[in-house]
Amino acid sequence: MIKLDIINEVVNRTGITKTKAEMAVETVFESMKRSLANGDRIELRGFGVFNVRPRKTGIGRNPRTGAEVSIPPGKAVRFKPGKELQTIE
Repeated sequence: MIKLDIINEVVNRTGITKTKAEMAVETVFESMKRSLANGDRIELRGFGVFNVRPRKTGIGRNPRTGAEVSIPPGKAVRFKPGKELQTIE
């Protein structure tokens, strides 16, 4: 599923115009990006939790050459699915 599929689903379920649906979806995604950039936690009940965690530093290996590569410290977005999402069969 891509962003366009989400926009089309909003149009089909609500009956609003595609332009307004696109603006709504973009607004949601932009606000989520801003919150994560600020280090905030996003909890969507029944879906899951997005949060930012520090990424480990250390030494990794290039799988092709076997050469050691330094992994810089940073932050990574993590997602933990909620109970309803975990029970999908």
